[in-house]
Amino acid sequence: MTPMNMEIALITGMSGSGKSVALHALEDAGFYCVDNLPPELLLPLIALEEQHQATRVAIAMDVRSATSLPLVPTQLAALRTQGVKIRPLFLDASTDTLVRRYSETRRRHPLSNSDVQDQQRALVQAIELERELLADLRDQAHVIDTSFIRAAQLQGYVKTLVSVPSSRLTLVFQSFAFKRGIPVDADYVFDVRMLPNPHYDPVLRPLTGRDEPVVTYLEAQPEVGQMFRHIEQFLAHWLDPMARDHRSYVTVSIGCTGGQHRLESSPRAFAFGALMVHWTARRSLFANSERSAATTGRYSSSLR
Repeated sequence: MTPMNMEIALITGMSGSGKSVALHALEDAGFYCVDNLPPELLLPLIALEEQHQATRVAIAMDVRSATSLPLVPTQLAALRTQGVKIRPLFLDASTDTLVRRYSETRRRHPLSNSDVQDQQRALVQAIELERELLADLRDQAHVIDTSFIRAAQLQGYVKTLVSVPSSRLTLVFQSFAFKRGIPVDADYVFDVRMLPNPHYDPVLRPLTGRDEPVVTYLEAQPEVGQMFRHIEQFLAHWLDPMARDHRSYVTVSIGCTGGQHRLESSPRAFAFGALMVHWTARRSLFANSERSAATTGRYSSSLR
């Protein structure tokens, strides 16, 4: 059997988490996109697109196909044996965030019961039921927490992920504010709240983690260099085993307290995360092998 020359991005996730936004990003990136595909039609669709010589296909599925979603893992395994490269992405968000989004749009959750008197409680129950139904797909996918990121940022992040060769392990650095909660898509979390805080410097206080003076300030601190070395040693030791375990993505989250500005509430963590990206590239820590890691910066509103 001739291997298929095809790449599939499979988008699943919670209702209201941004699947349509991600699908639009993939369409912009050159993928042929199909939304709300019933799992029973997955293999016939791929066979049809192979006849059309399609090379990049993006498919979105949601909980409305709950009864047939258990078919998906077996179908993906069969496609992989035919040489198809598959990128499963699962979009998630906190329950509070999803409740707020539904309240703002006044849309009904696909699993909600309109006969229940307390609609707020019914919505929370529907969201939790959806989490249970999608748990297996989530476990097998790269999870993207959209709780605190804007649509444009999600589009950019998805485009970055699909631009990295699928045979490589992608290392994603993101920063966040502890006061907003730990991102649900974090594989590793490093707490940098003990590092010197630019907030207490009157000159740096109005600045953010995007500003060069904040980065320069942190680079000059011995504790920051020590933290770099510790994270380097940890990642250098464990990335190879994760690659051998067929991991496609590893998300490293850098956490700080968070400050007063809505858009840049964690300058210390943001700047540290940016330094990690440039530093790993400069040190060539993850270069020159099939199990190497591409470093990408993910700086979303959750960091701010």
